[in-house]
Amino acid sequence: MAEAEGNGGPRQVAVIGAGIIGICCALYLQRDGHQVTVLDPQPPGEGCSRGNSGIFALVHCVPDSTPGLVWQVPGMMLDPLGPLIVRPSYLLKALPWLLRFLAASRRGPFEAGFAALYAMTQHALVAYQPLVESAGAQDMVRKQGWLLVFESDESFAKEKPYKVDMSSRAGIRLEVLDGKGARELEPALSPSIRHGVFYPEVAHSTDPFRFVQVLAEDFRRKGGTILAERVTGFEMGPRGPTVVHTEAGRHTPDSVVLAAGAYSKPLARMLGSRIPLDTERGYHAMLPDPRVSLKVPVMSGDFHCALTPMAEGLRVGGSVEFAGVHAAPNYARVDKLVSVGHRVLPGLNDAGHTRWMGCRPSLPDSLPVVSRSPRYPTVYFAFGHGQVGLTNAGITGKLIAELMAGRPTTIDTTPYRADRF
Repeated sequence: MAEAEGNGGPRQVAVIGAGIIGICCALYLQRDGHQVTVLDPQPPGEGCSRGNSGIFALVHCVPDSTPGLVWQVPGMMLDPLGPLIVRPSYLLKALPWLLRFLAASRRGPFEAGFAALYAMTQHALVAYQPLVESAGAQDMVRKQGWLLVFESDESFAKEKPYKVDMSSRAGIRLEVLDGKGARELEPALSPSIRHGVFYPEVAHSTDPFRFVQVLAEDFRRKGGTILAERVTGFEMGPRGPTVVHTEAGRHTPDSVVLAAGAYSKPLARMLGSRIPLDTERGYHAMLPDPRVSLKVPVMSGDFHCALTPMAEGLRVGGSVEFAGVHAAPNYARVDKLVSVGHRVLPGLNDAGHTRWMGCRPSLPDSLPVVSRSPRYPTVYFAFGHGQVGLTNAGITGKLIAELMAGRPTTIDTTPYRADRF
């Protein structure tokens, strides 16, 4: 497979980032016998991993930039609380990313992106299995399926070529339902639901934040180190960093894995690679007493809003906002999500709900960077997973370990190379 070159001997490895991607990389490298130190100013899972929708979305193979999207974006942008928005103050900064994003909607790049996402997701749960079993986290992953629902015939017709036809041809198991069939599966759904698609192979986490913490605790139990340190720079040698500088001191690893999510772009540049990473800011509301019971996670295809049953209640999440990593949250977007929740589940109780915003690291072709640095052989990149970071963290960690060891990789990593742009 591509990029299968390296040194299989034990190394001192610094993993930058303690989200789900970084922790899975650290665990797989640890299983190979490396001494691994994770560096992050926040505790494990405190970033985007804390507030995602908890879906192991094995069917999320459709790139965000679909054919014909270029004609839909202007209308979407007119709604300041719609599912996709760029804050006016951020538009010029986001424009290069957006142009690449629209270019990725051409048929050829779109189909290549679908194939690459499909390749990752088909190994997602299998790659997680040894990590979950070792950590004793089996009860935190429930394979009960995922239900996509639509009120509008128009919305369903727009999504059907990708979420049904293309997915079915690829081998993804699914069942197309009418509104009655969707309500038979989930009686709490609104009578206005006219269409549904049920994906039985999808799993979800009942507490994605705790899930990361449990995996991190297992990493520590097995001798791994997690330090609350922010990386500030590197001293570079001909093969890569000889020193990693943090606000607290310095480290001298043999290899570095950059898995800092939305904060990876400036660090990648320090490591010799310019990667067009930007941030899809996502929001959620956590409803502690929803008074509505869901057997499976539900996704509104009309409003791109996910409703996930969790240990602490019901999480209602979604939206894509481009405003960078530092702008203050716009919690009116959470209020919009809650209103969608009421629309999909008429009996919903939102009393006492809490609000959250996090930054998804996204690349314009909807594919992550999972590769060795094109410039330095001791540097590895693992970031840019967008909305499927939780889904593809396990296979990402496995691929990084295979690349570092010089083993043939589970899947061809060419589509995820850092120098593809």
